[in-house]
Amino acid sequence: MSNTWFESVAEAQRRAKKRLPGSVYSALIAGSEKGLTLQDNLGAFDELRFAPRTAGHFAQRELATTVLGREVSLPVLISPTGVQAVHPDGEVAVARAAAARGTSVGLSSFGSKPIEEVVAANPNTYFQVYWTGTRDDILQRLDRARTAGAVGIILTLDWSFSHSRDWGSPHIPDKLTPRELLRFAPESLRHPRWLYRYARTRRLPDLSVPNMTPPGGIAPTFFGAYGQWMQTTPPTWDDVRWLREQWDGPFLLKGVIRVDEARRAVDAGVSAISVSNHGGNNLDGTPATIRALPAIADAVGSDVEVLLDGGIRRGSDVVKALALGARAVLIGRAYLWGLAAGGQAGVENVLDVLRNGIDSTLLALGHRSVHDLSREDVVVPEGFGHALGSDVRVTAR
Repeated sequence: MSNTWFESVAEAQRRAKKRLPGSVYSALIAGSEKGLTLQDNLGAFDELRFAPRTAGHFAQRELATTVLGREVSLPVLISPTGVQAVHPDGEVAVARAAAARGTSVGLSSFGSKPIEEVVAANPNTYFQVYWTGTRDDILQRLDRARTAGAVGIILTLDWSFSHSRDWGSPHIPDKLTPRELLRFAPESLRHPRWLYRYARTRRLPDLSVPNMTPPGGIAPTFFGAYGQWMQTTPPTWDDVRWLREQWDGPFLLKGVIRVDEARRAVDAGVSAISVSNHGGNNLDGTPATIRALPAIADAVGSDVEVLLDGGIRRGSDVVKALALGARAVLIGRAYLWGLAAGGQAGVENVLDVLRNGIDSTLLALGHRSVHDLSREDVVVPEGFGHALGSDVRVTAR
């Protein structure tokens, strides 16, 4: 086995920390304010236990499923994340890795690679949209995604607030000017492998966001696009319904954490929802997504596909989410650490780690398929769940 292979997401994170400049790494791990939600996303999975079986196990297990009508080889999808300066190949490497492991990829509208390149690397690409600019601006981005061949869109509404971080936010420049290069030189030189990757490409990290380019214009910087988002009036449910009507295909609404809003999403006509708190980078103090999942799955799981993101670090976490009602999960930080650790191969490694963990957990639970999982497989402590926006109390069962 190659000595570059790692056996856990935790090891991928350790290598990412070692290889990345401090400011780049800290941008990956941070959450809003005190980090309560970030920590709960992780800690809540630890509160759940399994009810394994002793005999009657199946020699072969089936991990494949369908999400939004597309077959995937495991119930793990790549969540869209912004500018991926952890590796020169960025989103293209991630897309290739996902294609090699038989799953779908989400591309952020704030990503560093154009959608045309990402779709070429993985035909199962979903384009992620923020409610930014005018309706005409948004329609232009949808048209570009449609022309490029995106199979669906993801409307992200779980990034709604601008918060500080108690431990300080890393300095992220708007552009890599000579002055900024000088500022970052000391920490970059302390991480020669990261610097060498970019030196081989003869390109500096690109902080522009090409998928936000206006017709006939140039790509704005990340903060230029962020500024437009900050100045745009937040969308209403009528806006969500309007946007759904503009896209004839799979439509995932990311950011649902309340039962009442899950029902409103169904009324707006979405194909699927992702129970999400933006990885702890939204309103701090929001409960972990796995706590909110069961009530939402009970309320709308028969109407739309329910996904989950937030806190997934191992295959057993995926199994817990599926047992509590998720169709599949999306991962963010986990694959970014893999990308930093080894490029495309590192992302493939992370997906393999999760696949192996799902498979071994299915074996212990005595199931042949991920579709056989149920709440009987998980021990849920009293008071674990939170049915936000509902008068129904979630109890252990």
